[in-house]
Amino acid sequence: MEIEVKDNSLDFKSLNISFEEEDVEEEEGQEEQEFDDEEDEDEVPVTLGFVEKPKNHYSLLRHFFPSKAGGAPAWLDPVDLPSEKSHICGICGEPLQFLLQVYAPIIYKESTFHRTLFVFMCTSMACLLQDQHEQWKRRPEKQLRSVKVFRCQLPRSNPFYSSEPPRNDNTDNPLEPGASLCQWCGTWKGDKVCSSCRSAHYCSEKHQVKHWRSRHKAVCQMMSISSQSSDHKPRNQRNSSTGLNKVGSSDMWPEFEIICDDEPEFDTEASNCSYSNSLVSKDQMDGTMNSLMSSFEGDTDKRSWASFQERIARAPEQVLRYARDVKARPLWPMSSGQPSKADIPNCNYCNGPLCYEFQILPQLLYYFGVKNDVDSLDWGTIVVYACADSCDASMSYKEEFAWVQLSSSTAVVP
Repeated sequence: MEIEVKDNSLDFKSLNISFEEEDVEEEEGQEEQEFDDEEDEDEVPVTLGFVEKPKNHYSLLRHFFPSKAGGAPAWLDPVDLPSEKSHICGICGEPLQFLLQVYAPIIYKESTFHRTLFVFMCTSMACLLQDQHEQWKRRPEKQLRSVKVFRCQLPRSNPFYSSEPPRNDNTDNPLEPGASLCQWCGTWKGDKVCSSCRSAHYCSEKHQVKHWRSRHKAVCQMMSISSQSSDHKPRNQRNSSTGLNKVGSSDMWPEFEIICDDEPEFDTEASNCSYSNSLVSKDQMDGTMNSLMSSFEGDTDKRSWASFQERIARAPEQVLRYARDVKARPLWPMSSGQPSKADIPNCNYCNGPLCYEFQILPQLLYYFGVKNDVDSLDWGTIVVYACADSCDASMSYKEEFAWVQLSSSTAVVP
């Protein structure tokens, strides 16, 4: 079934869904078979994601239902955000950083008229390496992950947005305000409040300490002096020019809009591509890709890498590949480190199967300006699996599953 698109700058178009044909009953002997059939993906249309600087200051706001990378998330449900326990790295305990979100509605189901998947990760490469051990664990053993995915979906009629499409002219506004967000990261719900000014909100004590040391100590003292002279005024009339709504952290990745296009059938030279105004040169990306080749061990990995490069060459600047179809398979850079079907858990909420939905490519790191140092964050691909039925649950943000494949020099296979 083809998903109707309201605005092809906002969501991923031509998403072919055919789960009604899926045979979820697998033979026991087939469950251990790896997802290594690269030719299967050729049968399924793939939608590619590319990053561009946003064309205006409002296009990435939540009520325009954007797909975006970097910056802070545009939460779909702006009130009932993921809990403090679920938004921290399971390894180091630091709040996770926003990587990207994909707006992918399924309109044949009422509850998924709006649907977005959010990906977060810890910026520590040491945690990502430990995450490699965790993702191989199987239930009931608990996984402590440094990469997490959340799915949120809303019906057309909901408390937050108009049932009519946005006009995209900067006159649209959400129906309801969202929860107070952390003043440091601008990402997670600010459940903690500064005990002095009672105005700055934080998602964790760690971010409160960072903001205090960075600039809030001085701002807080000025607010205290100012409040003494304005106590007679109603609270909503007091001076609000203290910059409290600005994000304090300078460590967030730069913000981009993700735009989509169908994968071409043949190689596309960057000079002839509509995305040739890339912030990263083709030579730089090609050089980095070639340098990864030396880290692969064995003929099977090199064959997989050659096939991966050949497919990516059709549109070298792609950062995301989307194909939510029962026949779709990820494009794996290596043969080693791929999960078996048994390694992909069932849905946490309905216990139904998870399906491959999209994968994130390492090119995104170069748009983010991540250095190619020994300890820098790096991956071969991040593959996102989501509930095949996109089930409903009582909580707004349902945690899905991510599989991270690193280069063979750093990958961990049990």
